[in-house]
Amino acid sequence: MRAVWLKEFGGPEVLVAGEAPDPVPGPGQVLVDVAYANITFVETQFRSGAPSPFRPELPVIPGNGVGGVVAAVGEGADPGLVGRRVVSGMGGSGGYAERAVVDAAGLFAVPDGLELDAAVALLADGRTATMMLRAAAPAPGERVLVEAAAGGVGTLLVQLAKAAGATVVAAAGSGRKLELARELGADEAVDYGRPGWADAVRGVDVVFDGVGGDIGRAAFGLLGKGGRMVSYGLASGEWAGVPEERAAERGVILVQPKPDPALMRSCTESALEEAAAGRLRPVIGQRFPLERAADAHRAIESRATVGKTLLEAVR
Repeated sequence: MRAVWLKEFGGPEVLVAGEAPDPVPGPGQVLVDVAYANITFVETQFRSGAPSPFRPELPVIPGNGVGGVVAAVGEGADPGLVGRRVVSGMGGSGGYAERAVVDAAGLFAVPDGLELDAAVALLADGRTATMMLRAAAPAPGERVLVEAAAGGVGTLLVQLAKAAGATVVAAAGSGRKLELARELGADEAVDYGRPGWADAVRGVDVVFDGVGGDIGRAAFGLLGKGGRMVSYGLASGEWAGVPEERAAERGVILVQPKPDPALMRSCTESALEEAAAGRLRPVIGQRFPLERAADAHRAIESRATVGKTLLEAVR
């Protein structure tokens, strides 16, 4: 099968297309003919050798989320799964390939009426956005600041917060990205690439911090007593790192979701169901053929992308 290999850590060029043996499903596993693989910022960190949640040994076929059709099942897996459209996480390896073996227990059925590429786009980002929204629980009428509002998670948070009745302030880094956030329902939009950007934003009740660094710390400064800040990403390269003591002095709660398998599954299923019902729209901003995984990583690291970036394994 066609696959993309990572044999050494480094820049995007270390992702090299080649061949790999067809995987065989073991007990409780299924074989998926992969149509799409998603790419997350965390995967670019892993490829570079930076700290990440993934720990596979090299050489490895990277990739953490796939979607396709079940082609075969291993011993003990339900044969009725064959032919079903599914999405699944891969634990950090095996996703950038034409075929993948995953545990049957980790599959998510793609709801009727939802396109497979949209389901893949929601697999990681939909789960994260739903989890963050539940953790912060914005009330109707509260002002919510969404950082990286044109990114994979941010575009979904804009929609989810708006659906919860909040006033949404989108923060992003260019005119194109701000326009997208407004199209998705943001009430206000601000370019955080401009010095002093936070001065143009009135106080907010909730901050969804997907950037960290100086931007995350500036966003924290917009929160008043009773405010909540959820940090879920470090697109800047570092966490916001707001001290608990400083937050307590101002009456701000630093929300730290505690994901467990049941919660993660519930949030994923909720995102898929909301999208199938037409209430949540994943934005797929970039698509690359499987062999161009290196170009996909370059695009993400350039900060020029919007929404989700997918690899297409289908020819």
